[in-house]
Amino acid sequence: MDSATSDRPAASGRAALSDTADNGLKIVVVGGFGVGKTTMVRSVSEIRPLNTEETMTRAGEAVDHLDGVQSKTSTTVAFDFGRITLDARSVLYLFGAPGQERFWFLWDRLFSGTLGAVVLVDTRRLADSWYAIDRLEHHGTPFIVACNDFGGPLHSEQQIREALDLSDDVPLVECDARDRSSSKYVLITLVEHLAELSAARMRAAGANAPEAALAAAAPTPEPAP
Repeated sequence: MDSATSDRPAASGRAALSDTADNGLKIVVVGGFGVGKTTMVRSVSEIRPLNTEETMTRAGEAVDHLDGVQSKTSTTVAFDFGRITLDARSVLYLFGAPGQERFWFLWDRLFSGTLGAVVLVDTRRLADSWYAIDRLEHHGTPFIVACNDFGGPLHSEQQIREALDLSDDVPLVECDARDRSSSKYVLITLVEHLAELSAARMRAAGANAPEAALAAAAPTPEPAP
């Protein structure tokens, strides 16, 4: 898949961050090797993204599995970083995790302080996304799944959910990581999912409030004589 992106801002410099911005929100894009994480961060960031891509060499042939991505010539060795201004006070920081198994030890640190995550998948290689989902569930990090368009065979939503063992409450969307509007749609879907989870927690807390208040107001039994 060509990593060229569409609808990019014309400005080549870095957009200045407003002095009023004091609320930083963090989202991580994870997934298997070569699923388009760097491409997604690059397509949607308002600044020139920080990429830690290095040229792939023969030294990595024994450890990097290139099935389905034989044309890949570079790879992320630390993380990608982009930024999106939401309003005068809130900024979204976007981190793309490295995909090779030998760099997975970095993931737990990237998950620290994360509101939620996008699991980007290539439907030709669904098994490559199992580890990402496992680690997110281990950390209790909310996530959605986005199927990047590589022009492979079509699968039904149910087939993908079964292959990834996804519960019905995890959003599953299709996207083209090269396209800015498509990547924005993925992030909006994640934010809406996070808002729904937050609202559900508030409703649950409100429903339990009367019971908690009654328990607190109940007189303490006196000890038996």
